[in-house]
Amino acid sequence: MLRAAWPELTGNLASTRQSAVVFLDSVDQESDIASRRNCAAKWTSIGDAHCLFANLSIQRGTHDEAAHAWLCALTAFEVARRLSDEDDPQRVDVVAKLEASVEGFGSLDQRVERVQITLYDHGELSAYYVPAGTSSSCVPAIVCISREEETAGILLGRLLPLVTGRNMAVLVVSYDDVASHWLGPSQILLSCCFDHLSTLPEIDASRMAIYGEGLSAALATDFAATDRRVSAAICDGGLWSCTRTRSSIEWMTRTAETPDAGLSTTQRSRLARKLRCPILVVAGERSIFNASEAIKLEADCASASIDLELLMPRTPEGAFENFIACDEAVFEWLERKLDRAQLYSSPRLNF
Repeated sequence: MLRAAWPELTGNLASTRQSAVVFLDSVDQESDIASRRNCAAKWTSIGDAHCLFANLSIQRGTHDEAAHAWLCALTAFEVARRLSDEDDPQRVDVVAKLEASVEGFGSLDQRVERVQITLYDHGELSAYYVPAGTSSSCVPAIVCISREEETAGILLGRLLPLVTGRNMAVLVVSYDDVASHWLGPSQILLSCCFDHLSTLPEIDASRMAIYGEGLSAALATDFAATDRRVSAAICDGGLWSCTRTRSSIEWMTRTAETPDAGLSTTQRSRLARKLRCPILVVAGERSIFNASEAIKLEADCASASIDLELLMPRTPEGAFENFIACDEAVFEWLERKLDRAQLYSSPRLNF
């Protein structure tokens, strides 16, 4: 049974997100479909109420209140989206409301900008740009790539309640746009994103990071290994490449023998050795590799003095990933690593 922790409709973002954390920790993926759909409908109605409050606030001219309401709505809609399976007729409606809330928030004082990244005179790449939440100059910037099955707008909707108010700028691009562009490899397009950020007067070009999850984590690894401007990377540390290589060898040799331990260690850390920046590998629902492989990679990198940390969300068996707690841990890590005075000596992250 799902134990609900419904937030009060106060417009308080911290309260809304804390209620979502408590709720997600109580959700059982094995719960019956009807129960999950009822909870999804409840979170959708919570989002609708915040949207109504946001529109009323806009009419009153209180844009800060409207902004907080949109962020609460985005949190509620993201919870509802995760509760909805592919066959749920509510899912399309929830996604549409989430994207509309992104547009609503972005329309307030240009808090989100739709930008076109120039691609070496061969077209443009569409992206969302979120300026830093402070008036400070020379702020760090993070290029975030959506998962393979998500749009840039969906990832932006999840991140906006998290990054708003932080002393960092965020550029969000779509996996499909980056991975399937006719111009060439993803590294070229991501390099153009870094070029674009470097031209902005508020950005500290010496503190730029790359963020990817799912298959995007592999793209982030490849880019960080080839572009020395990357100061920190949320990526897979080469695990996807290692898995593909091992699978290819097994297929060609028609064997599934246990590989040599030394060879496995070399394969796991091969790409990580090319990265010249701190690395965070997130194991769990958002990863495309086995958690045990991530633990082995962490050990291999520690032996080789490679600055790689592993984030392993404490998700009870059968429970939904608590995306809010995980995202908070990821961006706290980014803040530390992008601080020039920060020493890169943190232990494995758990929560």
